[in-house]
Amino acid sequence: MTARQPSLSRRSAVIAAALLCTVSLALGAHAALNKRSIDGGKADAVEQGAMSAGTGARLALVIGNGHYPDANAPLAQPINDARALTGALRRDGFDVDIVEDARKDDISRAIERLKSRIKPDSVVMLFFGGFAIQSGRESYMIPVDAKIWRESDVRREGTSVERVLDAVREQGARAKLVVIDASRRNPYERRFRSYSHGLAPITAPANALILSSATPGQVLDDPKDQANSVLVSELLNQLGKSPSAEAVFNKTRNAIARSSDGEQVPSVSSSLVEDIRLSTDVANAGS
Repeated sequence: MTARQPSLSRRSAVIAAALLCTVSLALGAHAALNKRSIDGGKADAVEQGAMSAGTGARLALVIGNGHYPDANAPLAQPINDARALTGALRRDGFDVDIVEDARKDDISRAIERLKSRIKPDSVVMLFFGGFAIQSGRESYMIPVDAKIWRESDVRREGTSVERVLDAVREQGARAKLVVIDASRRNPYERRFRSYSHGLAPITAPANALILSSATPGQVLDDPKDQANSVLVSELLNQLGKSPSAEAVFNKTRNAIARSSDGEQVPSVSSSLVEDIRLSTDVANAGS
């Protein structure tokens, strides 16, 4: 007598196959979901890293010099300009060191403080308002305690804009922004024979943007009825209209050139290789 082998009905076989297929699909979906979560986490980490790479320290050194003993009268605008620009930059996230009526030692110490705070991803801005003098091919910011009787005194007493830029570059700053509002007729120039009018062209080092109140060699007179200089007034006006530093500087130059019928044309020099933003309020600033 032979034993009968148990057999599955056709219905039972179909049900078993369906269950097996369902389990396989569930396992596949779970594996895909896990992979997507891992890949998504990696993408988020990369995106966050890219964002953090562009959000380094934003540092500014703002110098406004108004009281020069050798001048016929104090300069009212540079200190007003320094205070107004400091307020605007702080609102846009800059850590600002402001120095008023800076002596030579004050400028040297301020530059050292700035250098100590620079990190490789820093955006650094320098503003100087007051008297500056061209000597050779460089422009020198003049402290209020300068003793200048000959051209060699300019190089000894003053601080070269180009050398400050070199120092900032050597510290590894990512980008350099400079605003020099000092194309004034200074009280020292006729004391030595080979004086030069206005400022020398300031060459932008790598990844830098420089705005000066006038074309090289031009001398300007401060408007008597304004609290701020023409340059800083228009710069402050443009700051809220575009997040891009290069756009702000160029629009400032163009607006001043138009309003003065070409009598004052600020100088802009750029070697930027990326878009540097001055305004952090990108949503409300136009392009």
